[in-house]
Amino acid sequence: MDTPAHIVDVVVIGGGPAGLAAGYFLRRAGADCVILDGQGDPGGFWNEYWNEYWNSLRLLSSAEHSSLPGWPMPKEPGQSHPSARHVADYLTEYERRHDLPVRRPVTVSEVRRADGVLEVVGSTGTWRARHVVSATGTWRRPHTPDHPGRELFEGRQLHTVDYRTPEEFAGQRVVVVGGSNSAAQLLAEISEVAHTTWVTRRPPRFMTDDVYDRALCDTAVGRVQGGGTDRNSGSLDGIVMVPSVRRARDRGALEARPMFERLTRTGVAWSDGGEWAADAVLWCTGFRPTLDHLAPLELFDPDGRIPLDGNRCLEEPSLHLLGYGDWTGAASDTLLGAGHTAEAAVDRIVEDLKTG
Repeated sequence: MDTPAHIVDVVVIGGGPAGLAAGYFLRRAGADCVILDGQGDPGGFWNEYWNEYWNSLRLLSSAEHSSLPGWPMPKEPGQSHPSARHVADYLTEYERRHDLPVRRPVTVSEVRRADGVLEVVGSTGTWRARHVVSATGTWRRPHTPDHPGRELFEGRQLHTVDYRTPEEFAGQRVVVVGGSNSAAQLLAEISEVAHTTWVTRRPPRFMTDDVYDRALCDTAVGRVQGGGTDRNSGSLDGIVMVPSVRRARDRGALEARPMFERLTRTGVAWSDGGEWAADAVLWCTGFRPTLDHLAPLELFDPDGRIPLDGNRCLEEPSLHLLGYGDWTGAASDTLLGAGHTAEAAVDRIVEDLKTG
């Protein structure tokens, strides 16, 4: 006999920063909601970063500029910028302080239409809701481009998610691919112990040394409050010159080469005939939204995106997307932006709940 579905106003899928921020505003508005999180422990991917991945990861902003709504992040003793462990501990305590209705571990396999509402099918049960907030992030879908010769290269190939410490590359020849902040920061670390070459599809753009911490956060606040429309010199699209990246620049390790044409058995090769032997290629090539659970709704356009009005689905107004980058709101995949975009989404949800 099938177990009856749980009935709630709103289901939030994902217990990371965006999901917790949505839960905060929903509880404050008195909505009956549940947050379904696939992780075994609180803290989202920050907990995994601390326990398993990039041990030296730090936020680009200080604790005072990295808070979710309702409780400022405390400073981490002895650190100017919070570590992954500190962020994970903050999110854990945030969840507890606001008594957020998180259920874990619950893996959501699909969201589908049922009798005029949305039905969320999870590993421990089924929920029916008038609104669903998808906040599953991108961490589970690392993107590695299908570059020519990938299958030929006999060295090691890694993605950002596979990185642990620079010591594992000591004395090796390493190609770092990508023009992001993570690429620059990992290059800075690895270049201290290994021979490195950095390749990017377009010349990297570096922020000035003073655009760091408060200045960086002021820029971010402007982007968030302005809806993310300012893409000029004050945007967040450049590489932030954190201390480790500045040191790498000063010793000449930040000279980027154009993207290589192909991988070879022993390294990489450019179209002009130049080659570089390598032991490892580190792909710092980003992530893609984790949205497989929404496939039954058949909402994706030919580019694999779901058309949105803000962060509300155009074809299914009961569905809202949070935390997938600027696509779902300015800086929505950051601690700073998560609260702003979550508040906007919940305002629309609550208004609908009142009139529906």
